[in-house]
Amino acid sequence: MSKLSTSWWSKFALALGLSVFLLSTAQAEADPKLWSVVKEAFFANRDIQEVGFLKIDAPRRAESGAQVPVTYHYDKAAANGVVLKKIYSIVDANPIPMTATFHLTDALGNFQLATRVRYETDSFITIVGEDANGKLYMARREIRAAGGCGGMVENNEVAIRAEAGKIKMKVDEPVKIGNEVATTFNIKHIMRTGLQRDLVSQGYVPAFYIQKIDFTYNGKPLMVVDVGVGTAEDPYFKFNFIPDAPGVLNAVATDNEGKTFVHQIDVKS
Repeated sequence: MSKLSTSWWSKFALALGLSVFLLSTAQAEADPKLWSVVKEAFFANRDIQEVGFLKIDAPRRAESGAQVPVTYHYDKAAANGVVLKKIYSIVDANPIPMTATFHLTDALGNFQLATRVRYETDSFITIVGEDANGKLYMARREIRAAGGCGGMVENNEVAIRAEAGKIKMKVDEPVKIGNEVATTFNIKHIMRTGLQRDLVSQGYVPAFYIQKIDFTYNGKPLMVVDVGVGTAEDPYFKFNFIPDAPGVLNAVATDNEGKTFVHQIDVKS
């Protein structure tokens, strides 16, 4: 997947997503058959093993398809030496199924990340972990929710642009150097999917979303998130990392128009 160009991959994912969307709207309940379509598109001819060391926590039914809370777990102790380098998050029935890709480092410890995703209709959510050798592992969960990807929107472009990119980030205290600490990141952004229609003109509103977030600690890589439009408005990530010394946690977010937003905080023991 890393060899595909961004523009080609975006067009491919959109075409795939629209096909999956047409299939999924035929019934309201989550359709397990969609996974074979999605798997073939993203992981063609590759075996994926369902495992217990990956887990998804989420409500059985979400209050809003626009903001579905999920938490992903990767238990290294239970993985028996399997070291994952990436975790893909996929909502089978979304028009664009891939919600995010998380590039991991050892500094994250036992990976646990809470976020919020969009749901267009009832669907399974799948996380797929990939190790350095390209072996794939997965966990799945069914969630009932709807209406989070398309629909009508009312736009105040000046206000939206003025707010876009404002970041809040904090590390829970007290911090113990060498131990996992919880970190919360939240960026203000409308996260337009490109599938929403303007309330006045009825035309499609162009996609406008955070595309990548790069976290570093004391200048060293911590985690990179490739963000998709399946991530909910005002992207939110809560995760753990292990500071090896007092220092600076830095986040650099980039949107699909090339704008960059930077925020950093001091971490002290």
